[in-house]
Amino acid sequence: MKEILHSSKIPQPIGPYSQAIKAGDFIFTSGMIPIDLQGNVINGGIKEQTKTVLENLKLFLVDNNLTLDNVVKITVYLDDINDFSAMNEVYSSYMDKSLPARSISEVSKLPKGVKIEIDAIIYCGK
Repeated sequence: MKEILHSSKIPQPIGPYSQAIKAGDFIFTSGMIPIDLQGNVINGGIKEQTKTVLENLKLFLVDNNLTLDNVVKITVYLDDINDFSAMNEVYSSYMDKSLPARSISEVSKLPKGVKIEIDAIIYCGK
């Protein structure tokens, strides 16, 4: 059985999908991009955009009584793999203790022309 999860504290989906789905003891988020609550792209470089996405992930987790320690897998999509080091610098400041599994891929384009998209798998069991 699946349950659609929602948080009003983060940007709403820009298409026909859910922010996240809970299935059993796991939550699967849709890809999060660096946009504000009004759907506007956050200007700035990869560091600012990475911070925005991770802050939104954190807000989603808190709204669902979870923390970054519950994250078991992260997938990062970059429009330029040369941004890896700068992204990783910001990422490591958020995931310094929990260290979930992670994959990173370079993609040709991302929605709204952003530099980064992140999705997560979160363990919410006991």
